Amino acid sequence: MAQASDRNPKRNPAQDSGADVRLRARVEGVVQAVGFRYWTVRKAEELSLTGTVRNDDDGTVAVVVEGPQAVVLEFRRWLRSSDAPGRVDHVEESVSPATGEFSSFDVVY
Repeated sequence: MAQASDRNPKRNPAQDSGADVRLRARVEGVVQAVGFRYWTVRKAEELSLTGTVRNDDDGTVAVVVEGPQAVVLEFRRWLRSSDAPGRVDHVEESVSPATGEFSSFDVVY
């Protein structure tokens, strides 16, 4: 039986639906040349998430991560916390259903 939140496409993405999701994040701040990608990979592997992380030419870092929604939300909290390396000033993000295209979490160059 579907819950009310499963029928509402505008539900709050911070609420756990139990489904696998994809988080796309663009991280702004002092996030290049500070080990940000390395620690992002370590955190994703620790949480058994899949996806990619890369430096963009504009100084931001792009992250795509997939896994169980509750775990992706934990990763999201870490990404915005002072535990993430460097200094995160802003995270632009979107959440959608997971595609299952990744088998690991990797740095993309």
